Amino acid sequence: MPPSAREQELLERAYEYSLTHGLADLSLRPLATAIGSSPRVLLFLFGSKDGLIRALLTRARTDELELLQQLNSRYDVPPGLTVVARELWTWLAAPERRPLMAFWVEAYGRSLVAPDGPWAEFGRSTVEDWLELLKASQPDPGTPAAEARRTGVLAMLRGALIDLLATGDLDRTTAAVDAYLAD
Repeated sequence: MPPSAREQELLERAYEYSLTHGLADLSLRPLATAIGSSPRVLLFLFGSKDGLIRALLTRARTDELELLQQLNSRYDVPPGLTVVARELWTWLAAPERRPLMAFWVEAYGRSLVAPDGPWAEFGRSTVEDWLELLKASQPDPGTPAAEARRTGVLAMLRGALIDLLATGDLDRTTAAVDAYLAD
């Protein structure tokens, strides 16, 4: 059953709130007040706080998958791993996406330390999503060398993103990405 209009509206408002405030110490009362609802309504619509967190993670993943689809649709033939990785970095590093990227890092980290909670499988699924995009950009993706290269590119992009979020140093992290991709 698709979500009601009210549920979708509150999810979008909660998502915007989460991009600014994060999820680590999410409390229903301040969230509900900020988005024009009540804790009871949120519990009714999402079943529990964990249900709301799962819905927020799904919403974040929707943004990620939209990017992946946009990148895939730009090319008739695989553009190559380096081209896609540079485009990904440009998208990831854009200042307007910092709140989304901080949200993503938080959710990714939580999926590692609380693998059975609402974060379950978030880290694994996001790695699989990104590896599939990178795989589609390679002319011969089935070889062990191609798999190793896309895994290395993904690890480098994640590391550079975390460093960028921690320091705000776009020039240094972009130079590091460019140097890695030049090899």
